[in-house]
Amino acid sequence: MSVIQFERKPLYAVAKNLPNGVAKSDGEPISISDLPSPDTIRWTIRRKAAVVAGVRKGLITIEDACKRYRLSTDEFLSWQRLIDRHGLRGLRATRIQDYRKSSNSD
Repeated sequence: MSVIQFERKPLYAVAKNLPNGVAKSDGEPISISDLPSPDTIRWTIRRKAAVVAGVRKGLITIEDACKRYRLSTDEFLSWQRLIDRHGLRGLRATRIQDYRKSSNSD
C-alpha cells in the first residue's frame, strides 16, 4: 500500500484566522487539550480545522487522529485538501458538492 505525501505547511498557515481554540489569540501554540473531544459527533468547521492543525503541528499523528475520531484516512485527507485549496470555507458541509466538483476538475 502506498502512502500519499503532502507538503507540510506551518501551523500558522493553517491556523491563520481560525476561531479561538485552534490558534490562540495570544499567540500561544495549541495543545492536545485544544483538540475536539474523542466522542465528537457533530463536526463543525472549527473542529475539523483543529484536528488538521493538530496533525500538522505534530500533536497527534494522522493514524491516531483517525482512530481517536473514528475517521477514515480518506476523510481526514479530504479535510486537509479542502483547507489547502479553499480555506476554511471548503470545510462547510453545505457547500461540499461545489468544492468537490471544482477539486475533481483539477
